[in-house]
Amino acid sequence: MNRSNLRGRSRNREVDPVTFDFAPMVDVVLLLVIFFMLASNLVSSQSRALPIDLPSASRVQSVPPNIPTVSVSKTGVISLEGVKQVSLFALEQNLRSLAKKSGGLVSLQADKAGNYGRVVAVMDTIKKAGGQRLAIATK
Repeated sequence: MNRSNLRGRSRNREVDPVTFDFAPMVDVVLLLVIFFMLASNLVSSQSRALPIDLPSASRVQSVPPNIPTVSVSKTGVISLEGVKQVSLFALEQNLRSLAKKSGGLVSLQADKAGNYGRVVAVMDTIKKAGGQRLAIATK
């Protein structure tokens, strides 16, 4: 081929316009939005599984997030990590391995208008399950 032929071809050649397809990018953005909505919902529902009105304190100390949390509602319903426990025996069985993993530290959230006897029974059960230190939640 000679040079004149090549030059002629390149001049006559039409250039296609460059396009960008937005559909895959929109899909990815929607998936990210759904992921973050679900993740934020799990975090908020885990921390407030039961409607508990915590007592207030003048001095607050933060507790590490990886410790097991036992909640006692106003009506005496017990939950461990947001899962309702049927009895104190079930609480003890389910809390045993979690207390061992946390080094014996367990967080207790009890409603300020709840039954004091029920809270003491839960504290005793936490002790039986291996809870050596108790972090009482306040607001």
